[in-house]
Amino acid sequence: MGLLVFVTILWAFSFSLIGEFLAGRVDSDFAVLTRVVLAALVFLPLTRWRGVPGGLKLGVLVTGMLQFGITYLCLYRSFSYLTVPEVLLFTIFTPLYVTLIDDALYRRFSPVALVAAAIATLGAGIIRYDGLSQGFITGFLLLQVANFTFAAGQVGYKHTMMRFPTEVPAYRTFGYFFFGALIIALPSFLIFGDASRLPTTSLQWGILAWLGLAASGVGLFLWNRGGCHVDAGTLAIMNNALVPAGLIVNLLIWNRDADLLRLCIGGGVIALSLWVNARFHPRARLAVTT
Repeated sequence: MGLLVFVTILWAFSFSLIGEFLAGRVDSDFAVLTRVVLAALVFLPLTRWRGVPGGLKLGVLVTGMLQFGITYLCLYRSFSYLTVPEVLLFTIFTPLYVTLIDDALYRRFSPVALVAAAIATLGAGIIRYDGLSQGFITGFLLLQVANFTFAAGQVGYKHTMMRFPTEVPAYRTFGYFFFGALIIALPSFLIFGDASRLPTTSLQWGILAWLGLAASGVGLFLWNRGGCHVDAGTLAIMNNALVPAGLIVNLLIWNRDADLLRLCIGGGVIALSLWVNARFHPRARLAVTT
């Protein structure tokens, strides 16, 4: 749980940085490719090539394609149609996808986890509902694809690590995650990228470096490791903790207007969803995996 909280704080800056300095200025495919390459370089010297089960390699590779490759390509494109607050608003459906995908893999239905995730969704909605722009349908659909693949990647990584237990430390196999993302990001840039919209300032390059090394490289590893130690309901709810965190960053650093009353009420509803899940979910316990 501590890892999820830490990464939530780390990621709280990402939405504003993308929206304020990269969206509409730097080609989205290049931005995603840069993040993938930098994150891959962090784990490349740590990657174990031998002695790792083939199923584990493939599973982590596929989760990287989903959770990083497809997710971030859609996320960056959505900023062309949506404001930062709207992007935050439309990410609130991720918890529902997490619980539903987890239940589908186990061939079960967990109403408590779904109810808890729905409560968290309501809390995030209270915080961020304030009207929509003209391109909201396209942006909304792009974000739902991003939400679904981000959820599928989280759940998929957790299940992969449970299905293929190994004594190899997790950081020695997480490089395959970014190699999978590269399989998506590189062709996308070669096909759809606009070479005339590369970063032009040191600030833009610096933001991409931070997003690639810290938010992606360190953040995605710690987030997925944290997800392996909690039940699906808690993991689903923590996905929405990013909404109030992102808004606080927007308020304090970027001086954007925010409804503090709604922020407090929505945050309280999200906290309530954590209690509901912990109190009533039959599998709401720490589930330690390798």
